[in-house]
Amino acid sequence: MAAAAASLLHLATSACSPPRVRLVCPTTGRRSPLRAAPAAPPPRAYKVTIEHGGESRVVEVEEGETILSRALDEGIDVPHDCKLGVCMTCPARLVAGEVDQSDGMLSDDVVAQGYALLCASYPRSDCTIRVIPEDELLKVQLATADD
Repeated sequence: MAAAAASLLHLATSACSPPRVRLVCPTTGRRSPLRAAPAAPPPRAYKVTIEHGGESRVVEVEEGETILSRALDEGIDVPHDCKLGVCMTCPARLVAGEVDQSDGMLSDDVVAQGYALLCASYPRSDCTIRVIPEDELLKVQLATADD
C-alpha cells in the first residue's frame, strides 16, 4: 500500500511540474540552458519639495506619476480640478529642478518662465515647486497670448 501511495504521489508531482524545455541553437545544434529574464529596474523616484500654504513638504514622485497625484495621495490639499492639463486650476512655479509637462496646455514661453501645472508635471530631477494663485498664471498666459 505504501508503495502504491508513493507511486501515485510521484505521478501527481510529475504531472504538476512544468515541462522542461531545452533550447537548441539552429546553427550549432547545441543545447542552451534556460535563463530567467533579468528583472526590470525599479521605477525611478524623485524628491519633490512642494511649497504650499506656508508649509514645505518633500514627497517622492515616481517616474510616470504626476506631482499632483502624489501630492493628493500624501494628503496635501492643493488646488485642482480637471487633472488633464487644460483648466489651469493647479498652477505652480518651478523653483528648482526639471519637470516634463508636455501634456499640459501652457505655452512654451510661459513654461520657459518657470510656470507649471501640477497635473501635467512629471519630475525629471529632484525639484522644488511652489503652488501659486490661479490668477497669477492666468495673467501670464493671457499676456503671452497677446504677443
